[in-house]
Amino acid sequence: MNDKSSERGKRIADELAACGVRLVASLPDNWLTGVIDAVDRDDRFVHIPVNREESAIGLCSGAYMGAMGCAALMGASGFMTVIYAITKINYTYEIPLFLLLTLRGGVGDHHKHHASNSLYLRPVLDAINMPYQIIDEPGDISVISRCYRHTRTFSRPMAVVFTRDLLRGGRA
Repeated sequence: MNDKSSERGKRIADELAACGVRLVASLPDNWLTGVIDAVDRDDRFVHIPVNREESAIGLCSGAYMGAMGCAALMGASGFMTVIYAITKINYTYEIPLFLLLTLRGGVGDHHKHHASNSLYLRPVLDAINMPYQIIDEPGDISVISRCYRHTRTFSRPMAVVFTRDLLRGGRA
């Protein structure tokens, strides 16, 4: 992890805290290391590392029912495994869900085995009518609060999708 990754992770954590997120469920992802580390060290959050993406969906859905602001952090491939849980739990019962995902396989990703994520992530989000916002620039981190409020206003899931350049410090 580099200094830019740590600094951007801290900025994302600050934005999450500012919009009322208290519980953060995360799965390991090397692009999200800066965010996960920032959340884990921050007393404003209850950070729960999970070993399955469905657990993050369940925790966040339950936290919402208990009036606790929450977010789930996971990679694009992990998101692809929870479509049924989201459409069954969150869509059926109109439970907001705030997801922070990675845009694996996009420009700047150096691992060709993530190409399928680039091919399918956005079409899958579109297919289930889940709004999403791609954040590629550090100056756009403040959009996180607007996206979080959107989930609460419409009682629907929404994803914020981070690029490699944002999370790994590829740009100034």
